[in-house]
Amino acid sequence: MDRSAGRARHSGDLIAALSGRNPARNLHTDVLWQMGFAIVSGQYAEGSILPADTELLERFGVSRTVLREALKTLAAKGLIEARARIGTRVLPRNRWNLFDADVLAWFFELGPDVSFLRSLAEVRIGIEIEAAALAAERADKEQVKALVACVENMAGAETPADFARYDLEFHRVVAEASGNPFMASISALVEMALTAAFTISSPVNQPSALAVTVDVHRRIAEAIGQGDPAAARQAMREAIAQGFDRAAGRMEQPAEA
Repeated sequence: MDRSAGRARHSGDLIAALSGRNPARNLHTDVLWQMGFAIVSGQYAEGSILPADTELLERFGVSRTVLREALKTLAAKGLIEARARIGTRVLPRNRWNLFDADVLAWFFELGPDVSFLRSLAEVRIGIEIEAAALAAERADKEQVKALVACVENMAGAETPADFARYDLEFHRVVAEASGNPFMASISALVEMALTAAFTISSPVNQPSALAVTVDVHRRIAEAIGQGDPAAARQAMREAIAQGFDRAAGRMEQPAEA
């Protein structure tokens, strides 16, 4: 496995660790990750035809069945399309499923830039503030208790990974409490956004930033518990914006010599 694909796989492992998933390692996933990252990074350009199967089989050293399964998975993610007598073409970026956890991880491994993080934040704001408002109307007592517990755990977190895990759980409970199953469908995007933000700049190592982050999440939980959709919506908007501003500010700082 080349170094860039290895970094991408590491990112996937990080997301899995935060989300509680434990994906199995096998030949199929290794080939999938290498090819997927090669496409997203432009090594296989949009509109280009992938190398013939014989070349890919030699490169990866796998069976034809393993290769075909990897190609089918990439096709399901919208990255490629096989055509008779033409070959397998890399599809334009606007066809890619950017809500897919693997695709997001490959983008992240390119080195997330401010525009990438801003795009994630904009989509989250467009969806999660409404999830918070719905949760304020529909959450039951147990869900409100779970939100409060997440906030307390965030306040007491000692490592960036722990904080990110509790933050992710908080947003999962909000999505569940909204009572709208489509809200949960953006879980991969939320996982990637939080992973990117906390990898770049975690509030755990900045007491003032930690206090601000915990406070805004506490306000979300309180608004939901009080059945106040407007307050829940506003606090969720602030939480997402704060995370973006913190990460973007860190990225824009000059590199240390």
